[in-house]
Amino acid sequence: MKLPIVGGLPQTSFQPLSLGQSLPSLTYHSQITAGSQQDPAEETKTMGDRRMLTKLSEALWNYYTLLLIILTPLLLLPLPLVIGTKEAECGFVLLLMAIYWITEVIPLSMTAMLPAILFPLCGIMSSSNVAKEYFNNFHFLLVGVICLATSIEKWGLHRRVALRLVTLVGVNPAWLMLGFMSGCAFLSMWVQNTSAVTMVMPIVDAVLKQILKANEEGYSGEDNPTLELDEINNCTAKNKETLSDSTQPDVPTETFTSVQIPAESQPAADEAAENVPTASHRDTGCRQGQMLCKAMCIGIAYSSNIGGITTLPGTSPNLIFAEHLNRVYPDCNSINFGNWLLLCLPISVIMLLLTWLWLYWIFIGSDFKFLWQCRGEQSERERAVKKVLEDEYKKLGAISSQEIFTGVVFVVMVLLWLTRSPGFIPGWASLFPHKSYYITDATVALVLGVLLFIVPANGPSKKYESMISWKEFQASMPWQVALMVSGGFALAKGAEESGLSLWLARLMTPLGDLPVLATVTVACLLTTTLTEVASNAATITIFLPILSPLAEAIHVNPLYILIPATLCTSFSFLLPVSNPPGAVVYGYGHFTTLDMVKAGLGVNTIGVLAVLLAIATWGIPLFSLDTYPNWAPTFNSTTP
Repeated sequence: MKLPIVGGLPQTSFQPLSLGQSLPSLTYHSQITAGSQQDPAEETKTMGDRRMLTKLSEALWNYYTLLLIILTPLLLLPLPLVIGTKEAECGFVLLLMAIYWITEVIPLSMTAMLPAILFPLCGIMSSSNVAKEYFNNFHFLLVGVICLATSIEKWGLHRRVALRLVTLVGVNPAWLMLGFMSGCAFLSMWVQNTSAVTMVMPIVDAVLKQILKANEEGYSGEDNPTLELDEINNCTAKNKETLSDSTQPDVPTETFTSVQIPAESQPAADEAAENVPTASHRDTGCRQGQMLCKAMCIGIAYSSNIGGITTLPGTSPNLIFAEHLNRVYPDCNSINFGNWLLLCLPISVIMLLLTWLWLYWIFIGSDFKFLWQCRGEQSERERAVKKVLEDEYKKLGAISSQEIFTGVVFVVMVLLWLTRSPGFIPGWASLFPHKSYYITDATVALVLGVLLFIVPANGPSKKYESMISWKEFQASMPWQVALMVSGGFALAKGAEESGLSLWLARLMTPLGDLPVLATVTVACLLTTTLTEVASNAATITIFLPILSPLAEAIHVNPLYILIPATLCTSFSFLLPVSNPPGAVVYGYGHFTTLDMVKAGLGVNTIGVLAVLLAIATWGIPLFSLDTYPNWAPTFNSTTP
């Protein structure tokens, strides 16, 4: 029935309840009321319990670091207390340091101090003997290299080199990406990977901004020689739009004007209509710019690691490996700057080119015609990029005397490293026949590094100022790496003194039944996996004392396993937090973690395969990997 409307609302009719009908309702209501009178106490107790559990969980989460610091040694205590051997006590220290290094619950450099505390307490080494492991040849080499890197960065030589390399390859997006990657890889051969990235990324960021501007201006249909950014169609703002906004495209409202078009001008009108940009065209241009930003930034992060493996002082794992070799196998003279460069330079070139193509394919497209097509007329975007690079180079001005002197020191250092003891001919170290083994690459680096503190930066008309100052050097010196590496050396020495290395060698003897290349592959995969969650220096410091006795146990040249593992330690490509260069580039906000994971899986595969190819081909005659060297100890598994 149709209800009457009063005040815009329908009125409902109802029947009054009789007394008999109302009593059950009252009874039910009284039951609810009685129940509700009992619930508050229980609810209060329940809410109190929940608050207590919430506070407890928050406290545990806030102090999970402290709990991990305390619980880890407690859980490992059965090793020294129950087993009680020197090997078990050293294993306790090894596992404790490995867990602390991986989780970083305390600073890495402070974890490196644990051998100085625990080895004397466990009776493995005296305090004075442990202290000797904390400063050695590695640190002198590091000091000399950082002195040169400080001078390069202070006087801007890195910018001049990077810009010159980029302009040589051209401004086509693909070649531009290769130019920046090559420049960053070249710089990271001589300076720290993080320093190389921080030197190159400001230039890359400026170029990428101009590319985004040129994309917008190219679709606006107007010339803009000053490269001013149109505020209406801001591609950067479109990056922040979500997919839900696609139902409201940023297009102007259509207006229709009656215009008489003569019949003969109709083709011209059709051609003009085709050139009118649409929202989809603008979106396509923005997406292409975004993809180029992702590919170029991720490429910079990867190229720093790829370039760092090329030279011994290029990255921390290489230096740690060289010093470990000198200490564990003092008679080994197979590794020097020259033959390491011969092994790793082809690896870096292969990885750099394949990484460049891989990033281009997954982010930009599969059209590789640019590889063989001749360069035609430059687009608006390419002209904009070229103008930015030219302006950046002009800002540097004429090359200064400080840059020239720094460049001379750099060239002299490289030449002295290459010719000290090349192997196939006597080097300049042979001029000191009785002391040739006393001179190392650290000697060269330190001499030239000290020289930079002495040579005046300016002429006599100005107040004396050296090329670099102690304050500038101190700001560039990676003290944390230096201390952490020292802790690794002390740990390796303790493993040798306690007999843990020999015990591990006996344990891994059955691996000798596998093909050597299979064992090398397993070692590469293990180090590549661990370095994604731990620092590169910590990873190689953990693995070197384990892999050395493994090689001795299966009677394989230790270099056959140690070199690939060292190189794969630098392949931390999956996460931005895996290494500092990735974190620096990630901070610019051009790509997401998922983008890096997607790209890193392929680059990790490329890196491992390139290393295995090198170690199985030209690495064998270069280091005589197919023979067991006389400088390595002969392992006897039956020794008690």
